[in-house]
Amino acid sequence: MTDTNLDQFSIGELAKELNITTRTIRYYEERGLIEPERGNGRQRIYTRRERGRLKLILRAKAAGFDLEEVKDVLEIYDIMPSDTAQRIQAQKLIDMTNRRIAEIDAKITELTKLRQALIDHAATLRQMAGEGGQEI
Repeated sequence: MTDTNLDQFSIGELAKELNITTRTIRYYEERGLIEPERGNGRQRIYTRRERGRLKLILRAKAAGFDLEEVKDVLEIYDIMPSDTAQRIQAQKLIDMTNRRIAEIDAKITELTKLRQALIDHAATLRQMAGEGGQEI
């Protein structure tokens, strides 16, 4: 924001740094995930805390977590002493990550079965075409 306080950021600075839109940042504020301070003229002022929260939100979203899951983790972090909160937050993220991995594994299994069915079907079609004298 200014050289006098390097721990404060404007919405534009954060958007540029994190490669997201200002609208996205406002949306996360509307959802209660971040709470910027208000300066003169009610301008939003973001601190290192909001910056860190935004980074966590973006990492979690990239990993496939929904905003309600992210909000749960952030709420736990807010009410606990920092060491305890970090451990609980880490465990919650581990649990969410393990659930996401299980979902991906299930999709991989399903897609592998579908792939094999298509391979088998293509082989059957090639065989049928071969009997008729045509190659598919």
